Amino acid sequence: MRILILGGTGLISTSITRKLVERGDSVTVFNRGQRESRVPKGVEFITGDRKEYAAFEERMAIESRDGWDGVIDMIGFVPQDAESAIRAFRGRTKRFVFCSTVCVYNGRMTKMPATDDEPLNPISDYGKNKAICENLLMTAHLEDGFPATILRPSHTYGEGGAIIHSLGWTTTFLDRVRKGKKIIVHGDGKTLWASCHIDDVASAFIGALDNPAAIGQSYHVTGDAPQTWDEYAAGVAEAVGGSENIVHIPTDLLAKLAPKRAAFTAHEFQYNRAFDNSKARRDLGFAYTIPWVEGVRRTVAWLNSNGKILNSDDDPFDDCVLATWERMSESMLAECGQLGG
Repeated sequence: MRILILGGTGLISTSITRKLVERGDSVTVFNRGQRESRVPKGVEFITGDRKEYAAFEERMAIESRDGWDGVIDMIGFVPQDAESAIRAFRGRTKRFVFCSTVCVYNGRMTKMPATDDEPLNPISDYGKNKAICENLLMTAHLEDGFPATILRPSHTYGEGGAIIHSLGWTTTFLDRVRKGKKIIVHGDGKTLWASCHIDDVASAFIGALDNPAAIGQSYHVTGDAPQTWDEYAAGVAEAVGGSENIVHIPTDLLAKLAPKRAAFTAHEFQYNRAFDNSKARRDLGFAYTIPWVEGVRRTVAWLNSNGKILNSDDDPFDDCVLATWERMSESMLAECGQLGG
């Protein structure tokens, strides 16, 4: 197959690119060429900026003269990206697979696990823009047969990335766990979260290229083993040989203390997140094959080998929050404990 990937060198798309090359497909990636590439030899590169919409569409018209068997869009984030992609690839590809996100839901979902017909109810700007992109692509499909398929990953992690936590993506979290330091977990640590390794998610994208029945459909491609955030931390501790010395701090407080670090906690992590992947298993051959602890080990090994785990001693934020929280908790107990009976 002749495949074009918009992006191609990010976390998920690197795995997609590698898997396509390994099975013998002809792969071309389009991006700005500003990120270190980890894709295998044999991939063709087109350098450009998709945000320069007229130039992008003109270039794609030239590159698409022989037609594409499939286009995978990993860098469509705002409505203008989707509108441009529709213009660029209408009549020029057999498949158009769009990477969306479960952030198009947000808030409390209507059922657990959620199916792909869950009403879109985004809170964050990221989720709102992805939802509009989805609607534009599905409208194009219904109106003139644009061959769109929507995939919604949740937390996707793996080699080339970090391990997210209650305070964002900082790798000092892994260093704290490894050293046995106290770590912050939002709320009571009991909300559910679904993680999936990049190689499992990548296989679903490739499955969407292979099955014409996927056109016009949306799919969850998330972890099949949702776990509480306490269990999540315990798995990280097992993977790095440390301990999950957890301190629970209210989500609302973290969101106010660190609006950037705790953005995902405020928008996503405080809600239960479990998804029904049965449709993706049926149509895309999706399978959850890499357990959490194994996936974390692989990710941490990559981080270690690339010197990317930062020393937590150099970041005072967590220790400041923890010390203040414990001091205020002791004060509250002293002042109010007897009154509570």
